[in-house]
Amino acid sequence: MANITLALTRMKRIHLIYSNKVVMNPMHYSKSSAVKLTLGGVLMGLMLSIGVSSANAVPLQPTPAMQKMAAYTGADRQQQLLDGAKKEGQILIYTSAPVDDMRVITDAFTKKYGIKVITWRSSSENVLQRSVSEANAKHFDMDVIETNGPEMEALHREGLLQKVNSPYLADLIPQAILPHGEWVGTRLNIFAYAYNTNLVKKADLPKTYMDLLDPKWKGKLGIEESDLDWMAGVVTDMAAQKGMDEKKALDVFRKIAATNGFSVRKGHTLLVNLVASGEVPLALTVYNYKVEEMKNSGAPVDWGWIAPAIARPNGVGVARQAKHPNAAILFYDFMISDAQKLLLARQFVPTSTKVDTKLNKMPLKFIDPNIILDQNKKWTDLYEQIVVRQGK
Repeated sequence: MANITLALTRMKRIHLIYSNKVVMNPMHYSKSSAVKLTLGGVLMGLMLSIGVSSANAVPLQPTPAMQKMAAYTGADRQQQLLDGAKKEGQILIYTSAPVDDMRVITDAFTKKYGIKVITWRSSSENVLQRSVSEANAKHFDMDVIETNGPEMEALHREGLLQKVNSPYLADLIPQAILPHGEWVGTRLNIFAYAYNTNLVKKADLPKTYMDLLDPKWKGKLGIEESDLDWMAGVVTDMAAQKGMDEKKALDVFRKIAATNGFSVRKGHTLLVNLVASGEVPLALTVYNYKVEEMKNSGAPVDWGWIAPAIARPNGVGVARQAKHPNAAILFYDFMISDAQKLLLARQFVPTSTKVDTKLNKMPLKFIDPNIILDQNKKWTDLYEQIVVRQGK
């Protein structure tokens, strides 16, 4: 087994925080861009250090109870889960969600079902590290994992997660459901643009990225220095359009940088403040929560998006070797049903269409976690070359 201590030491040196909280409450957003090392590099280094073998991993076999109930779709499914969960008595969740937010959800779950919830909370990277190292040691305590999309995808690759045939999957936006079905998106971080309403008329706002080639935007565009996953999402979407490919899509951004320039700033909150002050009339990569907050306080700002909006998912999955399989599946169901309204109330963007919010009805493109895991260097280099180095 690989050196776990070395992996932890690397994590402590990096101090990279990947956003756990969605896009409306500034007190919960803490992404740091001080280190020019993105999540993909962190994850891949961590995975190598703790023995994660990605494509070559041998999936764990689910316990018989997990295999049975994860696939079960009978009319008495809910009752069987509840009966089994009450016998199990508790559940252990590994999560990177803010403590207060997860407590609201777990308290509601316990109140509804009478099942005790134990949580172990740490960074998303540490959730991945602990899950994999325990599996390597054949030590299976966790029942449910709730963390960021790239880490969830890494756990899928390691064969630690179990696909669940939940009836509540039908209520989710399509993008929340992964092809393999072993984890599901529960909440979103959505990129938006912010503009100063005194300096930019609503009628002049860009409808496509090609519109940003207009000379009227010269010296007026701002962008955050570390949003390479946003660019990857935008470029891959543009490349799929008729008459386009990746090179042509990248050339659009090269031309924008060469013609009109980017004011490259560190920090999404700073970027919104610069929009409000008028120093940056239009910022391309912010989270809408801060714009809404400043707009409501009287600042001359508003926000919008170029369709499709680029979104980062956070998700939930159940462990194949869960000691409490019925309780684990019951909580999984709860996260994509009852908990969705609780998430909205806590200023998250939920993925259920049963929750009334315009934010999950926007045209969305999810950032593919595989890009962060497999193509990190490519997109880091491209973002550095096109945006950061040519930024003005």
